[in-house]
Amino acid sequence: MPSYTHGHQESVLRSHRWRTAENSCAYLLPRLAPGQALLDIGSGPGTITADLAALVAPGRVTGLELTEAARRLGEAEAAQRGVHNVEFVVGDVHALDFPDDSFDVVHAHQVLQHVADPVQALREMRRVCRPGGLVAARDADYAAFTWHPADAALDRWLEVYRQAFRANGSEPDAGRRLLTWAHAAGFTGVTPSSATWCFATPDDRAYWGGMWADRVLNSDTTTQILRDGLAQPAELDEISTAWRRWVADPDGWFSVLHGEIVAVA
Repeated sequence: MPSYTHGHQESVLRSHRWRTAENSCAYLLPRLAPGQALLDIGSGPGTITADLAALVAPGRVTGLELTEAARRLGEAEAAQRGVHNVEFVVGDVHALDFPDDSFDVVHAHQVLQHVADPVQALREMRRVCRPGGLVAARDADYAAFTWHPADAALDRWLEVYRQAFRANGSEPDAGRRLLTWAHAAGFTGVTPSSATWCFATPDDRAYWGGMWADRVLNSDTTTQILRDGLAQPAELDEISTAWRRWVADPDGWFSVLHGEIVAVA
């Protein structure tokens, strides 16, 4: 696995905890049913995982993370909600520690953009999914992010973040590649789609822009950017200021494009 580009600082978790099954995997929800066994890869702070557990109950959900510290985040979320049909484990999506045909649904949200070999990850997701079950993945596509008004500092933000991803051996523009990766992994019955997050109301701008204004200054990505000389501290300060300027603009608008696939195992 490459280093996880974002890390798990508060500034990052603020973004991840905003995610729900409804706003992050709506494309999959009509295919879920009570009683299914589901594996959620890259479960993070567990907000999506707990939602999925409620939807497939009394079926069991397993959330998988790369480290013990990340695993505990999901466990704490499930405990706080009183969700009991879910467990969280540590593992590597490139070599899943589950028998063949273990799950009815295998799901990954914003994961394949971070892994060293997304095709191998999808092969493993297919292996642990029962024949006729579903493998679902959704990833953002950084190169397709778009916003208004134009701001050179935000252009620089996107450039630096994409460089940081690639320096880690991962792919920031994963959304457009999901179908290609699925075909390379041997899937034939693949349904591709796309969807967006849009941040344009005052509350949404305060959340999205405020989160990024903090995140560019305090996250694992910040450490990497400075260590690798991708930007200087003064430049990151300018980018943070640009985010706050965007938040304050009543015309501020930002859209995040995602690629999606649902593949039959």
